[in-house]
Amino acid sequence: MEVTKVLHMNGGIGNSCYAKNSLLQVILMTKSITNKVISTLYNNLSPGETIRIVDLGCSSGPNTFLTISQLIQTIHEECKSNGQQQSPEIHVFLNDLPSNDFNTIFRLLPTFYEDLRKQNMGGDGLFVTGVAGSFYTRLFPCKTLHFVHSSYSLHWLSQVPDGIESKKGNIYMASTSPPSVVKAYYEQYERDFVNFLKYCSKELVDGGCMILTILGRKNEDRFSK
Repeated sequence: MEVTKVLHMNGGIGNSCYAKNSLLQVILMTKSITNKVISTLYNNLSPGETIRIVDLGCSSGPNTFLTISQLIQTIHEECKSNGQQQSPEIHVFLNDLPSNDFNTIFRLLPTFYEDLRKQNMGGDGLFVTGVAGSFYTRLFPCKTLHFVHSSYSLHWLSQVPDGIESKKGNIYMASTSPPSVVKAYYEQYERDFVNFLKYCSKELVDGGCMILTILGRKNEDRFSK
């Protein structure tokens, strides 16, 4: 089964929507690393060059704009510290699967732009584009992106591993899963992540950077949280 055809967070603005339930803001945990990377990218820009950033797996909740806000603030502060009056233009690509609730994002954009102006961080030089598609495929032309960001998205596989649909019991990894199920998930993740790196290597400009936040384990127990 292809995950790209069915996977999405709850859309809309109701009580059960992702926008009202995405309170864990993991991006704050990587803020210092992100600031350092963006500062380096900014200082390596050619005069008048537009910074192109993608957030992979943006979903449609408030965390979408939290990511963009942090990146813009870092660029703005770097610009001021260098004595420059105007920040470079920024093109942000928001990526998720086609079933994602992009409409909610676009409806909130005018308010987001207004908030930036109130904080004296411009808004007129910011351009936001929605990009629907799997990040396990090519999404951008060669040498397009300066910075790739993804938070808690790359643990989703592109599909349910082949060969486990007929297994009795759990088709996910559990303590009772046979070794074949564990092996199938491992190999599917390996294929997906190799494809991701292969495509990103083409889409990034020379000297471009990525920050990827991915779930992991603290020990070798395959069933550990």
